[in-house]
Amino acid sequence: MNVFDRNINFDALFKFSQISHSTQVHLKNVYSSLAVCMFVAAAGSYVHVVTRLFQGGLLSVLGSLGMMFWLAMTPHNPETEKKRLAILAGFAFFTGVGLGPTLDFVIAVNPSIIVTAFMGTSVIFICFTLSALYAKRRSYLFLGGTLMSGLSILFLMSLMNMFFGSLMLFKAHMYLGLLIMCGFVLFDTQLIIEKAENGDKDYVWHCVDLFLDFVTIFRKLMVILALNDKVSSLSCCSLDRNTSSHLTNQTGMCLKDLPRLKKCVDELNY
Repeated sequence: MNVFDRNINFDALFKFSQISHSTQVHLKNVYSSLAVCMFVAAAGSYVHVVTRLFQGGLLSVLGSLGMMFWLAMTPHNPETEKKRLAILAGFAFFTGVGLGPTLDFVIAVNPSIIVTAFMGTSVIFICFTLSALYAKRRSYLFLGGTLMSGLSILFLMSLMNMFFGSLMLFKAHMYLGLLIMCGFVLFDTQLIIEKAENGDKDYVWHCVDLFLDFVTIFRKLMVILALNDKVSSLSCCSLDRNTSSHLTNQTGMCLKDLPRLKKCVDELNY
């Protein structure tokens, strides 16, 4: 029998028999909201990078936190559903604006990295999501303690790098953070399923969890690819302590002087 004559049962491929129908409907709402958040966040990033009408920084951070707290304080019911979706869109917009400084850094190195990082993030997110959906229920929930410990380690590494300004420590923070966030995709997906199975149908708030996972993976992957793409240029620029410290603050542990980086890259290209 020719291997190419075999029929593929796509219905079986996307059949999640261990998940109830109501939870599957809930997940559709979660991922639909997540897709909308991606577009709104892209609009926020566009505002920062292209129009410069609104700059990422302290204001965007406060805006994101404010929207998140507002969303958390607004009860989930049919009467407030549209209001909470609007708040979610506001949160996604401010988060997208907050990506602006990182995008500026990456554009200064190689603009094509943004597309590569987004495609890579999408593949990572989809693969780990499907792994969580197909796996036995609650099989990844044990990762919770390990992942929270990992976040504590990342926080300590960030504090250390504020004083030492080590590029090696920064890279370690990026790679470890990427690994931890991949774990959070597994954990959060199965946690959402269990919450839905137990009656928690707040798909708007569940969308926030997965949206933050996606954005964090995207941010870290962008920086990793940018550093690897221009490692020689970064070396010739001889990153100083202040530059590395600011890079830590902007990307989760981005370079302080973007004009300085651009000048260095232009010289290398020349």
